[in-house]
Amino acid sequence: MTKKSLSHGQIIKSCFRAPAWARNRHIQTIWPRFIQKRMPLKYTMERLELPDSDFIDIAWGPQPEKPTGVVAMFHGLEGSIRSHYANDMMASLSRHGWQVVMMHFRGCSGEPNRLPRAYHSGETEDPSFFLEWLSTRFPALPKVGIGFSLGGNMLLKLLGENPAQKWLNAAVSVSAPLKLAECAQSINQGFSRVYQKYLLASMKATLKRKMETIDYRSLIQLKREDVDAIQDFRQFDEQVTAPLHGFRDSADYYEKCSAFHFLSAIHCPTLVLHSIDDPFMNHLVVPQEQDLARPVTVELSEQGGHVGFMQGNVLKPTVWLHDRVERFVKAHLPVTDDAHYQEAK
Repeated sequence: MTKKSLSHGQIIKSCFRAPAWARNRHIQTIWPRFIQKRMPLKYTMERLELPDSDFIDIAWGPQPEKPTGVVAMFHGLEGSIRSHYANDMMASLSRHGWQVVMMHFRGCSGEPNRLPRAYHSGETEDPSFFLEWLSTRFPALPKVGIGFSLGGNMLLKLLGENPAQKWLNAAVSVSAPLKLAECAQSINQGFSRVYQKYLLASMKATLKRKMETIDYRSLIQLKREDVDAIQDFRQFDEQVTAPLHGFRDSADYYEKCSAFHFLSAIHCPTLVLHSIDDPFMNHLVVPQEQDLARPVTVELSEQGGHVGFMQGNVLKPTVWLHDRVERFVKAHLPVTDDAHYQEAK
């Protein structure tokens, strides 16, 4: 083993290969969201009250008779348990005797949160509280964390901020915007602006809905009509995210909350799955091995889009991501034989 491999993490080539019909990055990104059939899933919701009098909602997957481990999931920007990747990953992982649970960021479960503050790519206070609560609820069970997109960036930042943490035995980050400034620029170009427009519309609608009951005048210098005028993520982060969450401006927010800067401090086994053709970002977000702590592995594929990774034929497509994450989780959590697993009816 070389000195380099002892001191740094590694970057490896993914075994994922996009089929001929899904080599386009936008097909990879859009197909799972709008075309792929959802996996059947029955989940239950629980509200978790926070120390500042706000709340977050928790989605519990089917309850195993004797859980052998816990998988804690974190969704992406404007996501929820209804998001295709969250629903299907929970359904996929729930087959193996693991208790799967997903934390909704503030205001993302379908009901606005109570306070002006919301969530952002580097907000780790609520996830830390949630993971501590989860550890108290399942003190004897090993745990793995999975973050998608914004949730993946947040999870990596959280692990880097807390290298001695005991909450998670291992972690997976999928399609994380590791450099937020680069991603804000990339998603504002070409066809990628379609994704930005879709997500921004949801973010602005949520803010305007909250402005009906919360006085924001001392916090942000915007009226409801000003919100409609926001055209891209950088403007939203400059005028809303930054002032609401204590950053000087969007540049300060992007610099302090990009997970790229925290990859060298992570102490638990961590898998970062990333597609080079991700339409939400560019090649500059990909780290070098010297940027990674020893337990961190970045697995790169040439294609795969954003939280896509579709395989199979066009009549019966499959999601490679499920199998890859499942294999990683199996390496860190005991598995119950599927035949003995009684899914909640």
